[in-house]
Amino acid sequence: MTAQKPDQMMAQKMERPHDSLPEESVDSVDPVDPVDSLVLHATDNHVSRITLNRPDALNAITPDQRERLIRLLGDASADPAVRAVVITGTGRGFCAGADLRGGPPAGERTAGDVARVIRSGAQRLICAVLDCEKPVIAAVNGTAAGIGAHLAFACDLVLAADSARFIEVFVRRGLVPDGGGAYLLPRLIGPQRAKELMFFGDALTAADAGRLGLVNRVVPADDLEKTAREWSARLAAGPTRALALTKQLVNASLDTDRGSAFAAEAAAQEINMTTADAAEGVTSFVERRSPRFEGR
Repeated sequence: MTAQKPDQMMAQKMERPHDSLPEESVDSVDPVDPVDSLVLHATDNHVSRITLNRPDALNAITPDQRERLIRLLGDASADPAVRAVVITGTGRGFCAGADLRGGPPAGERTAGDVARVIRSGAQRLICAVLDCEKPVIAAVNGTAAGIGAHLAFACDLVLAADSARFIEVFVRRGLVPDGGGAYLLPRLIGPQRAKELMFFGDALTAADAGRLGLVNRVVPADDLEKTAREWSARLAAGPTRALALTKQLVNASLDTDRGSAFAAEAAAQEINMTTADAAEGVTSFVERRSPRFEGR
């Protein structure tokens, strides 16, 4: 038998690249982003459900979690299959604010860094809620502090477990309220009440928050999820575009004069009358039946 030359043997191996592999190979799987387990997301019955899932830290949010929240709210806004959003948390906390660990020491900052981080971080998160074209419900299951409180206050409707607390914690750390706090609170409860909460940083019970008008409804903790599902189901069955336009009008109302507000209202109704849901609303009224809105 003629012996094969080394270069011939090498050529045969190159022609059979799988000879060195096992007979059965496993398809590669993309690694799961760890932040996905810290901000859970599911969509069912046209409702996007976002759950902060870092209970050991009372759901304090890291920059990566914040970016996922912003992305999920943007996706919900753009997805015609989503007609309402619910934000809640696991464990004893709704959101204890921003996780300040891991930031640069004060001496390593340069002028402008803090303002830049706030604009690109906390303020973007609050804007993502305010600008979401779908109604957003906060189901506050526990402590909401700092940016966590502002996240709840930015939502269109706020449900709170009777065990929930709201804390303007910034003053306790020698900080100015950020994440839209000085914008949101005066519009919700007036400047005097807002200053009281921000100057003292006292914990506000769910019942007191309800009396001030920061919370739409306080429910027993065991009923929070059920109530959030009921409210989100009602919103998801509503005229989605009309709700989006209504949200825009109300959010802009305190920043504009009467003439501009009335003009915006008329323009919104003009736009809304082109939707299928508006046509269905009028038809159902004429036919004396309940409307069947489809979110279009």
